[in-house]
Amino acid sequence: MDFGDEVEVLLKDGSEFKGIIIPRPKMLSQDVIILKLPSGYNIGIKKSKVKKIKVIKKYKPRKVKKIKIKKNPELPNVTIISTGGTISSKVDYRTGGVYANYTAEDFIRFEPGVTKFANLEAVPLMNKMSEDMGPKDWIKIARATYHELKKGNSVVITHGTDTMHFTSTALSFMLKTNKPVILTGAQRSSDRPSSDAYMNFLSAVYSATQDIPAVAICMHATMSDDYCAIHIGTRVRKMHSSRRDAFKSIGIDPIAYVWPEGHIKFNWKPKANELALDAKLNEKVALLYAFPTMDLINEIDVDGMVIAGTGLGHIPDKAFKQLKKLGIPIVITTQTLHGRVHPYVYSNLRKLSKAGFIFVEDMLPAVAYVKLMYVLAHDWNASEAMLKNFAYEITPRSIG
Repeated sequence: MDFGDEVEVLLKDGSEFKGIIIPRPKMLSQDVIILKLPSGYNIGIKKSKVKKIKVIKKYKPRKVKKIKIKKNPELPNVTIISTGGTISSKVDYRTGGVYANYTAEDFIRFEPGVTKFANLEAVPLMNKMSEDMGPKDWIKIARATYHELKKGNSVVITHGTDTMHFTSTALSFMLKTNKPVILTGAQRSSDRPSSDAYMNFLSAVYSATQDIPAVAICMHATMSDDYCAIHIGTRVRKMHSSRRDAFKSIGIDPIAYVWPEGHIKFNWKPKANELALDAKLNEKVALLYAFPTMDLINEIDVDGMVIAGTGLGHIPDKAFKQLKKLGIPIVITTQTLHGRVHPYVYSNLRKLSKAGFIFVEDMLPAVAYVKLMYVLAHDWNASEAMLKNFAYEITPRSIG
């Protein structure tokens, strides 16, 4: 019995399981067998509970057929930039490892339907979990995207979902574009029957052939395989840890809804810009949520700070003096996400405003965090620049 073998496991209590034997993580006891079930989920079974294991099918490496790619001159060119994440990975059941798809052939093999929408090119940029990405990675992605846009290609970026909205925000500030730059990912891996990877990818490629001159995120709009939503990159958040429709536009309608068979319904259209790259960020920015014992913060070595306050932008009064002493730009957003901060409704808010704290309307906390990095990198006046609308990050009025 080897890793990769399909087996039937009979337990002493009469239970039966079918699945593929995969390597166990190092943290687990040697007395555990790991099975990849047909559902795509993994389970661990203690060897001491096993009565019998029957090998149904021995592991055989799959033979991958070479795909001949012929460019269709009547179709647009779309470059897929791989950065990592669930959508651009496969599981090797022999080793238990994950390896990324990096070639155009791999992406066509992943979802053959894309060939009816565009000619694909592929750029293997990095293979990172999204929670490990930071400003240096965002700059690298921005430069790679700019290079492809200069060639006349639209771009789809495959990305992990957890911090996708940080990357879409950073790209929205650093890139001015006249073509689509679409980020997409997957909440559930492609080896699970309920995976959203295929539809998200197909919809993203189709979206990249449309008149969407902006950085946007394309993900499932509903829990079912109905259609996807295209969200502007600075007004979107991941709102659920695992649902397929986790991404929502906040305070604004999605740009459009897109169906994977090749149909799109626009709610509004972003304005095109002349292509430009301005890839500078100051990493020394902190994002903090206001909390009751916030006065515990004594010193913090940053050049700027964003605080997601409660309600209209409140922070504990006992933390105010310490924050004021820092002598850095302090930006106020709201933890509620929906709605706006307001510097004049209550006396404590007026005190913050008088001290120079910057209330940024309905800007989302993560967006304010990245924008402050961008503003400080250019040595602009933070009080003025943070309230200037660069990429739809501030809406004219709050809905509802």
